Amino acid sequence: MGKGDRRTAKGKRSIASYGNARTHVSKVAVGPAAPVAKKTVTKTAAPAKKAVAKKTVAKAG
Repeated sequence: MGKGDRRTAKGKRSIASYGNARTHVSKVAVGPAAPVAKKTVTKTAAPAKKAVAKKTVAKAG
């Protein structure tokens, strides 16, 4: 597990390749960033909860 190992980050650096062990981080384009579109939040009423009927067990006797 060293310089010649293609599966480790150290090996990727020595071979000068990128992969899962050494992912390539691409640079973001220089300049003004595009404005982020804001999501419009619409409040909706929560659905009414239905009352759960309790089940009764008939006693055998």
